[in-house]
Amino acid sequence: MAKTVLLDVSGVLYQGSTVIPGAIDALSKLRSAGWQVRCVTNSTRQPKRRIVGKLQNMGFSLRPEEVFTPVAAALAWLDRTGHSPHLLVHPALEEEFRDCKTGGPPAVVVGDAGQAFTYENMNRAFRLLNGGAPLLALANNRIFLDDDGELSLDAGSFVKALTFASGAEPRLCGKPDPEFFRAAAASAGCPPQQAAMIGDDAESDVAGALAAGLAAGYLVRTGKYRDGDETRYDPAPTALAADVLEAVEGILERNGA
Repeated sequence: MAKTVLLDVSGVLYQGSTVIPGAIDALSKLRSAGWQVRCVTNSTRQPKRRIVGKLQNMGFSLRPEEVFTPVAAALAWLDRTGHSPHLLVHPALEEEFRDCKTGGPPAVVVGDAGQAFTYENMNRAFRLLNGGAPLLALANNRIFLDDDGELSLDAGSFVKALTFASGAEPRLCGKPDPEFFRAAAASAGCPPQQAAMIGDDAESDVAGALAAGLAAGYLVRTGKYRDGDETRYDPAPTALAADVLEAVEGILERNGA
């Protein structure tokens, strides 16, 4: 029986500056039923402290340790291997890497750099990769729902371009890497077989979680969801829900809570 729920953030709990209706109640229902919560996000346009602060300011009762971003995995890899990061990330994210070692061999770290994805920056990263530097992808999502309500290119599109040009295979640090989901569940003392995932991305959130061994994956029809997404990827979602509140109610009912 699942006792921990992993939730995507943007498109599931909020969109832009607006809380998705029922999202705060959904988290309250989980906590009241004795379940643990972990928010797992591939958002790399801002540091974790801002993500946590935004959620708290919106009314979500969350602690910093309940929010997982790909940066922690990247920092651990850099520290373990002695590499120094060459950053192709959003300027707001650079503070997360300020304590990294310098002087080691370079590793190219790619996040959602936004307007920093210039030809010059991409070519500089390509040349390092072409010289043998490893490639760390903080995320590999194809698209995201932007603040204007339209879909935009996400970091995965640029990771793919660098991979195509250099032949370097990326080391994925965020969703849908199986270890990312498992680490989030493990932080709550929960094996993946007793955890469920709720997301708006059928590929990265839901299929990724199920492939990682989670017990269930719920796809919500908010955020970046588009009609038919539930049939496009394997494994298919456990269930399709209108929003996070309906997904939570389905998980609790499924597990007799």
